[in-house]
Amino acid sequence: MKSDKEKLKKPDWLKIKLTTEGNYAEIKDMMRTKTLHTVCEEARCPNIYECWANRTATFMILGDICTRACRFCAVKTGLPTELDLQEPQRVAEAAEQMGLRHCVVTSVARDDLADGGASIFAGTIRAIRERMPFTRVEVLIPDFMGNADSLQVVMDAKPDILNHNIETVERMSNRVRAKAKYRRSLELLKRAKEMNPKIPTKSSIMLGVGETYEEVLQAMDDLRAVDCNILTLGQYLQPTPNHMPIARYVHPDEFKSLKEEGYKRGFRHVESGPLVRSSYHAHEQTDSAEAHERELSNA
Repeated sequence: MKSDKEKLKKPDWLKIKLTTEGNYAEIKDMMRTKTLHTVCEEARCPNIYECWANRTATFMILGDICTRACRFCAVKTGLPTELDLQEPQRVAEAAEQMGLRHCVVTSVARDDLADGGASIFAGTIRAIRERMPFTRVEVLIPDFMGNADSLQVVMDAKPDILNHNIETVERMSNRVRAKAKYRRSLELLKRAKEMNPKIPTKSSIMLGVGETYEEVLQAMDDLRAVDCNILTLGQYLQPTPNHMPIARYVHPDEFKSLKEEGYKRGFRHVESGPLVRSSYHAHEQTDSAEAHERELSNA
């Protein structure tokens, strides 16, 4: 048995092309100038070079310190000391400057706040819409500790896509996540659909943390049972030696098989591959889901 300090050899299909030229440098400078954070940097996303070169970024609001300590996540953990009420406007300005047509906004978990930061999410959605009325806004939210009122605040702002990640299968959830609960995440997605059935919901599962193929299929079934529309599947990558070790590298053929299983279960779109992350090619995911929905309506 491998110890937590031992690493599996990274396979060839996980090689990443690095480039820091052109748009990458421009976007990095803009984020620093506007004192903004991105999950691309904070979570050490492997796709940051590709996405930033293509002028795509996922904004991370509510600061860069998370009140939770999930074993898979590279975002800093601690007790936040500030709440920036002007952050929504700066995010909107940056989105406008980047010319985004699909804007993804996520956050750290802020369990120190009464509403979990829901009001800042809502303010950010509205600020983007005010400047860019034709831009789609996708939010990737925490579970707000199960607070339905906080979820309602976000849903009332009418995001175009409501994203909340279950992250892993039920058996592994307590080991992988901190405070978040598998069933509570499913309940959040269920409530979101009850609050506004017209807003598509989305979730993500990491592979390679110790789950079985059958457990992933069950997680898909659980998501479809709450009418989740879009699913992303990607390989877990250990950000530092202190984080949860990788149990295995999942072959691209298995990702392809799971993608087919997802479509069989009725997801409007399934993005599945080793380097896929929740917001990777998010605009294309939504375009595909909408096209699939139109096909079903015309059938």
